[in-house]
Amino acid sequence: MKVNANYAKLANSYLFADISRRVADFQKANPAADIIRMGIGDVTLPLCPSVIGALRQAVDEMSVKETFRGYGPEQGYSFLREAIQGYYQERGVALELDEIFVGDGGKSDISNILDLFALDNTVAVPDPVYPVYADTNVMAGRKIIYMNADETNGFLPMPGPDMKADIFYLCSPNNPTGAAYDREQLKVWVDFAASQKALILYDAAYEIFIDRPEIPRSIFEIPGARDTAIEFCSFSKTAGFTGVRCGYTIVPKNLVYDELSLNKMWSRRQTTKFNGVSYISQKAAAAVFTPAGMLQIKETIAYYKENALVIARALDELGIVFFGGYCSPYIWLKCPRGMESWDFFDFLLRGAHIVGTPGGGFGVNGKYFFRLSAFNTRENTAAAMERLKKLLA
Repeated sequence: MKVNANYAKLANSYLFADISRRVADFQKANPAADIIRMGIGDVTLPLCPSVIGALRQAVDEMSVKETFRGYGPEQGYSFLREAIQGYYQERGVALELDEIFVGDGGKSDISNILDLFALDNTVAVPDPVYPVYADTNVMAGRKIIYMNADETNGFLPMPGPDMKADIFYLCSPNNPTGAAYDREQLKVWVDFAASQKALILYDAAYEIFIDRPEIPRSIFEIPGARDTAIEFCSFSKTAGFTGVRCGYTIVPKNLVYDELSLNKMWSRRQTTKFNGVSYISQKAAAAVFTPAGMLQIKETIAYYKENALVIARALDELGIVFFGGYCSPYIWLKCPRGMESWDFFDFLLRGAHIVGTPGGGFGVNGKYFFRLSAFNTRENTAAAMERLKKLLA
C-alpha cells in the first residue's frame, strides 16, 4: 500500500487552522483579552426569517409519513434548481435546468470538479489565491502556475501571450483581495480561454455584494462564456449558510472536450460519489429566492457592506493603502510600517486584540498585505477600528 505522496508537498497546516492555533495560544496566555475576530470569513448575523420559516416547515414535513423525504436527486430538487434558474434569468442569463447542480457548498464543488480533468493539465491560479484552488491541485499532483496579482494590476491578473495553461481559476469579487473584474476585463478572459481551448473555473461566491452595473455578477453575462466556463456559487455568503451548507455549480452543455461533455461527466460523477444535499437545506435555499427572502438577505448584505465602509474610513484616516470593500466583504490592506503580514498579525493581536488574516498565507504577493473581514457586528467592527487607530497613532 502506498499513500498519496503529494500531500507531503502541502504546507504543514491549512492557513485558517494555523491562525486558530495562534489565537488559542494567545487566549490561553491572556484569558482576559477581549479578542475581536476579523479573520476567517464566517458570517455573524442569523439566518433571515424567510429561511427560518422554510427550515421549520421542512422539519415538520420530515415528521409526517406523507411528506417525509429520503434520498433526493443527486443534482438537486427541481424546486431549488428552478429558483436558481429564475435568479439568473433576472440578469438575462438563460440556463437549462440540467445545467444546474446543487451541492453542499462552493468549496466542495470547486474541489470535486477536479475529478473530471486529467492529471497532466496545467492549472493557473492567481497569487494571492484562496488556498483551496492551489492545495486541491497539489494533492492531485497537477502542475500549477501562478498569475501575478499585485498593486500594479489592482490585484486582477489578465491573460498575456506567454500565459499557457489548461485550466484557469478566477474569483470575482476576489478572495482575499476584494478586487472585481469589470465586463471588459472578463470578456478578455473569455476570449482568451476560447482561443487557447482552455477552461475557466469561475468562483462567484461573493456575487451578492456587487451593486455596480459595470461589474458582472456571473461570468455567463459575458458573451461566449458558456463555451469556456464553469461557475460555482454558494449560499454561505449570500444568505449566511455557512452552518447550513448549500451551494450550486453551473456546467453548460456547450463544454465538450475530446468528444466528452463536462455536463454529463459531472452528472455521472455526482450520481456516483454524492447523495445530494439534504431536503431541509434545499428548502431553506429556495426560500432565499422568494421576494421576501431576497429583500431580507439584501438587508443583511447591506449591513456587512456598511461594516466594510467603517473599515475603509478608518484606513483612509490612517493613510493606509487598501483594496476591496466597495463590492466585497473583504478589505485587503497594505501592512503599515513596512511589516510583513505575519508580523502584523502578531502586532495586531498583541497590541489591539484583533485577529485578521495574514496575506502571506494566500501567496507570495500577499507577503506585505493583510485581510480584514466585514463579517462581524457593527459594534465589534467600530471597536476594532478604534483600537487600530489607537495602536497606530
